[in-house]
Amino acid sequence: MRAAVLHAPGLISADEVPDPSIAAPTDAIVRVTASCICGSDLWHYRGKTERRGRIGHEFIGVVEEVGADVAGIRPGAMVIAPFVYSCGVCPPCRSGWTTSCLFGGDWGRPDRQGRLVDGGQGQFVRVPYADGTLVPARVAEDDDTIPALLALTDVLGTGHHAAVSAGAGEGRTLVIVGDGAVGLCAVLAAARLGTDRIDVLSTRPDRAKIAETFGATDIVAARGDEAVATVRELTGDIGPTGHANASAPPRPGRLPSGRSGRVARSVTSVSRTGCRAVCR
Repeated sequence: MRAAVLHAPGLISADEVPDPSIAAPTDAIVRVTASCICGSDLWHYRGKTERRGRIGHEFIGVVEEVGADVAGIRPGAMVIAPFVYSCGVCPPCRSGWTTSCLFGGDWGRPDRQGRLVDGGQGQFVRVPYADGTLVPARVAEDDDTIPALLALTDVLGTGHHAAVSAGAGEGRTLVIVGDGAVGLCAVLAAARLGTDRIDVLSTRPDRAKIAETFGATDIVAARGDEAVATVRELTGDIGPTGHANASAPPRPGRLPSGRSGRVARSVTSVSRTGCRAVCR
């Protein structure tokens, strides 16, 4: 098969690689029909990390084969793959923190037994822990909603979990810091969950307009002390009941610091939990 391989910063190609096969009874083989490029892929492409090799972690596809112990996913099913794979039964998974799965891992890297797990930007992917990872899409392979459903592989599930973690709901006021894909999806999720007031920190008019379309009640086009003062004014000097930080870190693994931290709480994203919640 062919798959995207990152050889060096700025050097990526579609290479011939071995076809995946069932390596464990909990595996599934998925034929990829649609895939995304994530902003974190660009970190690797631009040389901000040391990662090389197979790449991609946002994909949708059709199940081609399953291992003997897979019970909930059958061949022919259209499925959504969140941005990590997870067992679904360990304590972190059962608590909703699938990114902290005791047995899971990342696409495009070896699993805990040292066997390569394919990246999502390829023709086929071996999916470990298929029952705990894959989410049925309940649509046909050629359905018109496939491009929209790709958002469930990462940003929409992440935004939903951010909104839930920040306490979205009736009678609540949320501040969302960041107007990128995750931040906008957090706005959409907060509105969907019935949040009374959604204040979004955004200095980009085009993205602010999208945020308003998605349900933002106020746009705070400021940063630092000015943003703090504006949020306090909007909330009657009380402040919001919850915050979600969806702003991009300056480099992988480091959240932004400084005055914006006084109006934002970092919210860890969880993939499959948010994906399943939105799919209900």
